[in-house]
Amino acid sequence: MLSKRLWDAGTFEEMREHLGLETTVDEPGTRCCGWSHVFSAAYSDRILVFPASEASIGKDSCSLARLNFTNSGISLLFNCGSQITFVVSEARAHYSWDSSTLTVVSQGMKKARKMNHVIQTIITSLLFGVCAVSGAMAAQPNIVFIFSDDHAEHAISAYGSKVNQTPHLDRLAQGGTRFLNSFVTNSICTPSRATLLTGQYSHLNGVPVFNRFDPSRDTVAKHLQAGGYHTGIIGKWHLGSDPVGFDRWCVLPGQGSYWNPTFLVPEGKLMIEGHCTDVTTDLGIEFLKTRPQDKPFFLMLHQKAPHRNWDPDERNKALFKNKVIPEPETLWDDYKTRPAALPENQQTVARDLTRRDLKLDPPADLQGRDRNQWLGVKPMELTIDGKTLTGDELVRWKYQRYMQDYLACVQGVDDGVGRVLDYLDEADLAKETIVIYSADNGWYLGDLGMYDKRFMYEPGLRVPLLAKGPGIKANSTPSQFVANIDLAPTFLDLAGLSIPESMQGRSLAPLLRGESPNDWRETVYYRYYHDPGHHNTRAHYGVRTKTHKLIYYWKKDAYEMFDLVNDPAEQNNLLYEDAVASKPENMVKFEELKAELIHLQKQFKDDGQYADPSTWPKGSADGPFNHKPLGSKSIVEAISLSDAD
Repeated sequence: MLSKRLWDAGTFEEMREHLGLETTVDEPGTRCCGWSHVFSAAYSDRILVFPASEASIGKDSCSLARLNFTNSGISLLFNCGSQITFVVSEARAHYSWDSSTLTVVSQGMKKARKMNHVIQTIITSLLFGVCAVSGAMAAQPNIVFIFSDDHAEHAISAYGSKVNQTPHLDRLAQGGTRFLNSFVTNSICTPSRATLLTGQYSHLNGVPVFNRFDPSRDTVAKHLQAGGYHTGIIGKWHLGSDPVGFDRWCVLPGQGSYWNPTFLVPEGKLMIEGHCTDVTTDLGIEFLKTRPQDKPFFLMLHQKAPHRNWDPDERNKALFKNKVIPEPETLWDDYKTRPAALPENQQTVARDLTRRDLKLDPPADLQGRDRNQWLGVKPMELTIDGKTLTGDELVRWKYQRYMQDYLACVQGVDDGVGRVLDYLDEADLAKETIVIYSADNGWYLGDLGMYDKRFMYEPGLRVPLLAKGPGIKANSTPSQFVANIDLAPTFLDLAGLSIPESMQGRSLAPLLRGESPNDWRETVYYRYYHDPGHHNTRAHYGVRTKTHKLIYYWKKDAYEMFDLVNDPAEQNNLLYEDAVASKPENMVKFEELKAELIHLQKQFKDDGQYADPSTWPKGSADGPFNHKPLGSKSIVEAISLSDAD
């Protein structure tokens, strides 16, 4: 977005003087750039409504519809889709708009005396013809949000992967913004998806574990729908309830299947032949093709991949078969300085990958329960190509087998991103569509000896976040701390809509424009509840700063503290040995981090609501689902059945 600093904070008269204006707000404005418009203003609570005559921007006839207040500024919205946005921050104001032609003639401005001095000055800037050139963020841009499942940040070439290449995700990074410090607040599927919708931590949105999401809650989809967007959700949903706030939805039941997946639609459930990643992408493109032409769209395109059990499509299945994937330095982690929880975890490459994970073929005569039991065994000895593997040799084989399939699944996701970007280009939609990519949580690629997520160590805490589109700075790499609570406010802000106070995150729009607000957060708060859960991960909460991390396992009353500058792999818990913990600098840092934890818990209203499992909400994200069978359908048929009306 192009922007220009207009004034320092002060009285209206001081602002007039700063702008060098000789006329007053009650007098007609001067002509600028050839656009004429007549309006009057009526002030009512937090919205100004402008009854207006017709005017023109280029060939489009439009009138001023309303003025929206958001957390970051004020937007003038026009019924033809044009928008002028004023971003108010740091006691200063900016303006921007996407039209190079602007003329405003005012009448009846005395009726607006109740407006505060910020609004008066905004109107003044319009009246006296301050103009910008084209290239600003589009008015109510289309938004496509692509969300993958369990995609490790370090499995993207734009984030430094040397093993797999993701050329289409790299297109987003090169043409837009790649966030360097993007985190989740609860690293697990269902809670992360509830946070995405609500902009709230788990303790406020009611989804601390794999429980059902209450569809009556306030969500970003409901706000965008009410704000004029055509909304859709396609792919993995995993919230137990039917989607609400979406004009069209076609979602997987629970975790969903990789092959010939079943999808839920408003009238029932249907099956679509093919691989889930490709099918989900096909459905997303069909949604775009059949969208209403008279309104902007918001599409959440959620991939199942690369979730366990890592079953790639046929074209990518053998992509990494003959490659030796480098082992992470911490694959052989002995957890020596972190005895509270890591030694008990059941998500290690060495001990916990099953025959199903490793794609071992069961005996042909095994069926039903016996077959599933065989596939669920965690082998500690295998014969591969006539050679018996045990110990470290077997661990190395398991790691290669796991990573081959995981990275092949990632490749399928990247292929899908490329197809969506190509369609937007072909349909001439790219110039007015913002594409954002992220994942529901981080993932361990053998780091700390593990797969899966959950733990607050860096691989589980970090997620990719990429964005490209009109108004977004190209090849930008902001280092500010951002989190998944920020996504819902960002969607609303990009759409020029108000951000409800219930949302705990902050719009990333300033960072997307390339700005660097001086009041941005410098710490991130995290809380994981599911103890023992599927992998015997102990419940914990913690704080991450730019240099340190403090983790507290509350059921064990055990802390871990790490110096992330000198120990980025989190191998040395500074509280493990008394001789180290008692060093003055470590004692001071420990108290600082504990104080910050308390501060963040107060800020985010976390009083331990769900610390006790007996308080967890009822219902499961995995169903049951009682949708009537509709049979096998094509992509076109499935989208035609996705209409929520």
